[in-house]
Amino acid sequence: MAINVYFVRHGQTYLNLYHRMQGWSDSPLTEKGLADAARAGQALAKVDFDYAFSSDLKRTMETAHELLANHPGKLTDATPDPAWREEFFGYFEGLNSDATSYTVSREFRTFEEMIANYGVEATRNKIAAADPFEQAEDDDAFWKRLEPGFETLRQLPDGSNVLVVSHGMTIRSIGSRLGGAEYTAQPQNGALAKLVLDQDGAHFAFYNQLQVPE
Repeated sequence: MAINVYFVRHGQTYLNLYHRMQGWSDSPLTEKGLADAARAGQALAKVDFDYAFSSDLKRTMETAHELLANHPGKLTDATPDPAWREEFFGYFEGLNSDATSYTVSREFRTFEEMIANYGVEATRNKIAAADPFEQAEDDDAFWKRLEPGFETLRQLPDGSNVLVVSHGMTIRSIGSRLGGAEYTAQPQNGALAKLVLDQDGAHFAFYNQLQVPE
């Protein structure tokens, strides 16, 4: 058994451009974001996709549509699935990401510093613990939501090539759990990662690339 899953982070949005926390909140793709999606479709031109999924948020659905419009395959749209949504940041949705990091940690001035010191999972738990409304996802809640998406993938026919358009923290969380520390960098908008699901579990063939490696 081997299922090839190509994860793509959505194209740049306005909230990305403004360095805002963008979990379940949404904003349109910028012109660069549309170009990110088109570039990803062209970069994946040699992969014949059997299935395509995206999160059910507008920015990923729009990215998937633009990606597939620039891909020579037979698929034209992705099936939306809430399993592939971004982490929910609760009270911190829409706030400046670096200001949020200092509010949560009282120590680190940027979001990337916080993840570098705490790790992806502990960062998620600290954000959830700091949410005064107690609505942000902790690590258990995040993975409880995500696991059905992996169950869907594992039920696909052997040898399937699958596109999944998702989000930065979601992809790096998958990287952390299934690949380890070297797969936790924030993916660029429109970046590609290939995860192979087989009888031994899962492993990354590549991560955070703008082209499919030779």
